[in-house]
Amino acid sequence: MALLARLPRPSPLASSERQALRALLGVLLIIALVWQLPYGRWILYPFSLLATSAHELGHGLTALFVGGEFRSFVLHADGSGAALWAGSAGRGQRALVAAGGLLGPSVVGSALIIAARSPRLARWASGVLAAGLVVVVIVWARNVFGALFLGAAALAFAAVTVWLDDRGVTFAVRLTGALLCLSWLQDVNYMFATHANVGGMRQPSDTAVMADALWLPFWFWGGVIALLSLAVLTLGLWLATRPQRSR
Repeated sequence: MALLARLPRPSPLASSERQALRALLGVLLIIALVWQLPYGRWILYPFSLLATSAHELGHGLTALFVGGEFRSFVLHADGSGAALWAGSAGRGQRALVAAGGLLGPSVVGSALIIAARSPRLARWASGVLAAGLVVVVIVWARNVFGALFLGAAALAFAAVTVWLDDRGVTFAVRLTGALLCLSWLQDVNYMFATHANVGGMRQPSDTAVMADALWLPFWFWGGVIALLSLAVLTLGLWLATRPQRSR
């Protein structure tokens, strides 16, 4: 009995964290299922626009990362979007920029989920998102609808940062991270298609661009991107649920 008495009891904080993460997994499942419904993109319309924005910004920011130029961003009311970039157009650069739109949001989303372990970091991340979206509107947005939506999103994150308590900020950042991680599920068929309609115009899909640059078929790269996206999400959730070391 003395031995049992010395066993540590689960702290209320750890219990609440587990409940919050279980709720997050439930939200992830709901989003994933609804986006696969015939009108799922319209049911989750604001989230779909945010996912498309993250996808296109992933292209543009990856272009900057590999030494190219991010020239413009547009978002259309039908949920499609485009990022215009310029660079040396080498095979590796083209493949990386194409993959950046599919993988970039998952990487950022997992980072947000991990940051939400700490209310202070969650508040900081929300503020950075608000400021970053303002920069995108000023520097890269090139159509009215896209600028208005990103401006509204920036105001929403600013309000989250300033007005919500720690629990509210943590939930908002976790939800945003979950949406970014699952943005590729918005239209999973896109990764296994050769073309897509962007603003009413037929354009090559990202996996078709990768196939053209790296030779292997587009469906192979679609499978690679899907597996990597799930791996990034799994890693983020694992790191987010690891017990924090006591100081």
